[in-house]
Amino acid sequence: EMGIRDGTLAASLALSLPAASSAVATAPVHGGSADRGAHGRAASPDPGALLRLTRTYEATLKYRSLPRALADGYEEHLCMARDEGGMGFHYFNEALFGSLDPARPAGLLYEDDGHGGRRLAGVEWVVPVDDAGGARPRLFGQDFQGPMDGHYPGMPRHYDLHAWLYKHNPKGTFAQWNPRVTCPAATASMSTSHN
Repeated sequence: EMGIRDGTLAASLALSLPAASSAVATAPVHGGSADRGAHGRAASPDPGALLRLTRTYEATLKYRSLPRALADGYEEHLCMARDEGGMGFHYFNEALFGSLDPARPAGLLYEDDGHGGRRLAGVEWVVPVDDAGGARPRLFGQDFQGPMDGHYPGMPRHYDLHAWLYKHNPKGTFAQWNPRVTCPAATASMSTSHN
């Protein structure tokens, strides 16, 4: 269950835009120092970016209920984890590939809730390379990761951006891998090609 005790960005967004601004402003763009390149830290978001992130939270809150996500066209594909952390169970709505709308992420990231169910942890935007027009997509003042190969048969080569709105990520709100997210051993897909 989402809550303030988890230190989630979602709780900050729900309570106070200034608190959320602080959380987003200090979030690393990418997970570890090896991924940072020229973008060691995220630029402070403008108020418009912060409002768009609030729109994401408001639009995806209903997906804490997995049946709602399934009804809206999100389909389970795989659970991804590796030594530096996990992304959890990926549910994609392929009709939303290419969306840069803050309220319409193509992916939902779930974790095992410990009781046989799934708990929403984050969201993900996916932009196929062919749709990117030769430019790396940006959202919330963040560069997308990639390009990278698809994670399952039929998924295109793409760029992606994660936002950990429902599960605190000590690596940052927009980091790819979250050390607090794991996959059950029987379902884990160790990804070395995911940039």
